[in-house]
Amino acid sequence: MAAGPVARVAVVGAVVAVSEGSVAEDLVAAALVVAAVSAVAAAASVAAAPQGVGKMSLLRIFRHLCATHWGTRRRFTTAVLVAIETTVHEVEAEHAGEIRFAIETALDLPELWQDLATRQRALQIFGQLGVWDTEHNNGVLIYVLNADRAVEIIADRGVAARVPQSEWAAVSRAMEDHFRAGCFEAGSVAGVRGVGLLLARHFPNVGGDRDEQPNQPVLL
Repeated sequence: MAAGPVARVAVVGAVVAVSEGSVAEDLVAAALVVAAVSAVAAAASVAAAPQGVGKMSLLRIFRHLCATHWGTRRRFTTAVLVAIETTVHEVEAEHAGEIRFAIETALDLPELWQDLATRQRALQIFGQLGVWDTEHNNGVLIYVLNADRAVEIIADRGVAARVPQSEWAAVSRAMEDHFRAGCFEAGSVAGVRGVGLLLARHFPNVGGDRDEQPNQPVLL
């Protein structure tokens, strides 16, 4: 029982030491405070967890509680977001489909407690962003869950009927490999191009296609 308070004092002590520095260090300190509070909350959740909750679920809860929007923006910088938007615009000239790119920092505690799968969350975002709202039902969502370093690709029914899930999964895994190596721009661009190639195979641009979805990636 003493481990929790000791860990908290250690983290807070680090915050005090850092807070004497620059403004940038103050931001880091604030993030550490949030992480400390989250860690205590996670520890309490672990102690109260029913026996049916597995270790992987508890580790995932801790990881998501410690994730920050600042950390997401550090990986998906303005330059990375611009590269994604530019690539979406370029590849959509080759096909009649629509690509959306969404990046979410982490899940909320209720979703984590239910152990919501990344794919289930991606389906929710697909609906919330209206990716289904295209004339030929050929919208595709590339969803990145930063806390899990996980990628899911959700295709609307017009595309899903022609492209097997294994091909979308291959694009997702290639993106995840890039992300694990710290190459967020390369991974994102590779994902957009991979989806574009699959769409061009089944929905070639024959002219007269209109842009039905925003090209800009969205940070959730």
